[in-house]
Amino acid sequence: MSDILPLESTSPEEVTETFERISSSMTWSKALYVALLFVICVVGMRLVISILDRTMTRLRIEPTVHKFTRSCLKVIMWMVTLLVLAGYIGIPVDSFVAVLGIIGVALSLALQGILSNLAGGIMVMVSKPFAVGDYVDAAGLSGTVAEIGLVYTRLKTIDNKIIFVPNGEISGEKITNYNSQDRRRVDLSFAVSYEDDPERVKQVIREVVGAHPKALFTPEPFVRTTALGDSSVSYTLRVWCATEDYWELYYDLLEQVRAAFDRNGIGLTYNHLNVHLISNPVEKDH
Repeated sequence: MSDILPLESTSPEEVTETFERISSSMTWSKALYVALLFVICVVGMRLVISILDRTMTRLRIEPTVHKFTRSCLKVIMWMVTLLVLAGYIGIPVDSFVAVLGIIGVALSLALQGILSNLAGGIMVMVSKPFAVGDYVDAAGLSGTVAEIGLVYTRLKTIDNKIIFVPNGEISGEKITNYNSQDRRRVDLSFAVSYEDDPERVKQVIREVVGAHPKALFTPEPFVRTTALGDSSVSYTLRVWCATEDYWELYYDLLEQVRAAFDRNGIGLTYNHLNVHLISNPVEKDH
């Protein structure tokens, strides 16, 4: 085995001498073996890529993650193949490995933020907490998912703005997906006067819910008294609906219950203060 000189001490004369030695030692049989070794490496790479493709397809991995992993694996395998061939021919590879290590450390430090977002993007695509078209709360922002990238996720807000959210922030924060389930529950609370009959109030609310075509009755809607306040009684309504009908049912029930209360003489209250004046005549001294 030839002595390997440090990279910084290698001179042009030594490089020339190394290549002359390699060319002089190269024979037809050795060249044929190198070619055969190269073919074996290429076949091995294709086999590994084929296994990776089948595995990721079976696991239903996101196409972007699939392509990224495939590209990274191909680059790594080509580098290993070149190092194996160079080592067999007699080209010193220790210096190249050291250089690659230094370059890798420098790139990781320079691209730390990008790599963090990249890792976050892979986590998001693999774990699939949301899909394109879902309405989510993520990284303190709310919007409809327009695109899931490796570095950024695009959210479209209700006022038609596009926000690019780094995936590193999304993967490290709590995510709320409002479209992951087929049904959602509408929760409403109404503050009604103490003077109104509780059973009558609950009956009016049930009639409004029963007349709405978007309301589901399995599970059965919940209408009960839930709090006795200083100046009002709180009634809570909980009713299920299809996820896509949530906001329509929410606003309809607010408007329709209010109208039904007005028709039936039921008063909605608000915070107020009642002052009672007591007449207490003062006896005069005679």
